[in-house]
Amino acid sequence: MALKRIRMELARMEGFPDGSPDFGYEFVAPLTADGHLDAGEWHAEKDKCTVRRFWRGQPDEFGKLRHLGHGWRFDYDPSDADDDEPFFKLDRHALVEGAYVSVTEHDHIQRPFKVVDVAPLA
Repeated sequence: MALKRIRMELARMEGFPDGSPDFGYEFVAPLTADGHLDAGEWHAEKDKCTVRRFWRGQPDEFGKLRHLGHGWRFDYDPSDADDDEPFFKLDRHALVEGAYVSVTEHDHIQRPFKVVDVAPLA
């Protein structure tokens, strides 16, 4: 098991018929051989599981990947749950290039993202 750096970019949706590389996330996570998040490995490596949210016109945000029950989320301020951005059923989806996942963002709108790169953490 090894930590991976995953890049997700906004997928096609209303207003973005081709998606956009200007909106998305880069994060570090432990993945199984088939691309699923490994909760046990995450627990051992959780301090290294960081996220950077990049959004055109806004400053980058930095936080952590968190695991709660069967759910996963990005957390930018541990003292405030209002900034958390949960994934939709990420425990059932593989994070492999070309896969689509949904994140409910700060504005409480769920948006689709496409995994565009998965690489070993250098």
